[in-house]
Amino acid sequence: MHSYEGDDERGLVYGFVLNGEGGARRIQRNELAVLDLRPQESLWLHWDRSAAPARHWLREASGLNDFACDLLLEEATRPRLVPLGRERLLLFLRGVNLNPGAAPEDMVSLRVYADARQVISLRMRPVRAAGALCEAFEHNEGPKTASQVMLFLAHALTDGVDTLVSTVAEQLDELEEALEQNERKTPDRHLLLALRRRAAGLRRYLAPQREIYAQLVRAPLPWFVADDTAYWNELHNRLTRNLEELELARERVSLLQEAEHRRVTERMNRTMYLLGIVTGFFMPITFVTGLLGINVGGIPGASHPYGFVAVCAAIGGIAAFQWWLYRRMRWL
Repeated sequence: MHSYEGDDERGLVYGFVLNGEGGARRIQRNELAVLDLRPQESLWLHWDRSAAPARHWLREASGLNDFACDLLLEEATRPRLVPLGRERLLLFLRGVNLNPGAAPEDMVSLRVYADARQVISLRMRPVRAAGALCEAFEHNEGPKTASQVMLFLAHALTDGVDTLVSTVAEQLDELEEALEQNERKTPDRHLLLALRRRAAGLRRYLAPQREIYAQLVRAPLPWFVADDTAYWNELHNRLTRNLEELELARERVSLLQEAEHRRVTERMNRTMYLLGIVTGFFMPITFVTGLLGINVGGIPGASHPYGFVAVCAAIGGIAAFQWWLYRRMRWL
């Protein structure tokens, strides 16, 4: 995949004019002021919102009002849909963080303004979905309209979620299979905690994102293409399936943790039980040896030549009796 990240130091990461047939021509930042779209063309601009020139263009040259600009440039946001009348909308989506050294569940944000002729998207960290859209344009297999640009980005973000959720499920399958093959094997507790945290982090953003797609199914905009609603509904179903899989993953992690806790508890109880038996077994013998070992006169057999042998025989008899008694009471 070709990388265009950082090509324009003024904040425009990607700029494309769609030709309405699946292809697009790339444009530079300085072409925006004189750009004149043909009737069948539409525009996609992808900005780095951390760049001051991008923020300046959005407020001064994009034509958006202050309310829309303030929302698009917020420091923190969550997945949501903000209608701007019947013809325009703001869309805030999250995708899996696939940047080097990042935790996938630390999801990246994609903020989108869209109307019938243009889509303006903003990001802070690189988003793979935008790069995938560029690849599609290179092969003349990209979206043909602004509504399809939104759909493409949403599909690409959901593809990353599908992959990550499948990875979580596969890791749990491996853990469960290893425990089935060897019940004494201890599961990786750090991995279990990481999987639980990952599932919780993904659910936090995917649940509201699923509702966004449901809203677009229930109330499509007038400029949506005829089959756009069906695609949004499919995205809604995919996220529903992922959320169900994540909920199942959390339950599976809980079951594995409970099973490990139960094994540890049983092992500890068995150890304490054995220690109790050993203590009880040697207690009478210890009492006898302690009693005979006191340094005072009058100890029976102290002057008898076979006193030591008699004491040893008595201790052996006590031990044999205890062994018989414990076996009869089924303590051993």
